[in-house]
Parts: sequence; structure tokens; C-alpha cells
Amino acid sequence: MIYLQLIDLRGVSWRDRAHFFALSSRLIRRVLIDAARAKAAQKRGARSIHVELDENLLVSQEPRADVIALDDALTALAAIDERKSQVVELRFFGGLGIEETAEVLKVSPETVKRDWKLAKAWLRRELRNSTASAAG
Repeated sequence: MIYLQLIDLRGVSWRDRAHFFALSSRLIRRVLIDAARAKAAQKRGARSIHVELDENLLVSQEPRADVIALDDALTALAAIDERKSQVVELRFFGGLGIEETAEVLKVSPETVKRDWKLAKAWLRRELRNSTASAAG
């Protein structure tokens, strides 16, 4: 399945570096979500919904079910504020720093810092609420 997603990118006409990073981050997100959903479908039982949005994340070989909760929350955030969702996608899934994210989104680094801070707070609240509703 991952191969099919990658092969679809052969026909993409890359406009610039920013376009490449945006599409790459989106693809990484999709691959992680698909893997986590497949793993969750194989396991029967409770899913962990704890997600830490840390700038020094280590990439795990093991897809985690909490990525699904993050994807759902990011989709909800995108409906409210697309740019904040893009900042999280580029930083969390794409591994971009503040300056690189600012370049891709064509905004100032200060705007990225502000969006990152607000998006993390919003996502923490959203994930906490979904954990509470799943438990109760």
C-alpha cells in the first residue's frame, strides 16, 4: 500500500521546495495513520490516546494507535484553522523546524511559533476530551 502511495507521486509536478515538503508531510501522516489503523484493527481491546507533541520526537518503528487520535484531532483543527493544522503536520509528521515551516507556509517564524503553541494546546485539550469520553 505504501508503494502505491509513493508511486502516485511520480506524476506530481513539483512547484518548489515548499510544495515537496507539504506533500511529503501529508504522505507521511497518511502512511502512519494507515499503519496505526491496520494495527488497531488487528488488536482487540483498548487503544491508548496519549500523544505528546514534543519537538524532539523519536521516530518509532512501531506505529501507535494514538496517531489515529491525533489524526482525528488534526482533521478537526483543520476545519477551524487550516494553517495551524499545517504547522502541526509539517513539524510533527514532516520533522521540519520553525524556520523551515515558516518558509513552506510563507509566514514569519514568529507566526509559526505562535501557531505551534496554540495548536499544541488545542490538540492536548481535544485529545484529553476524547480520552475522557472513551473512558466514560
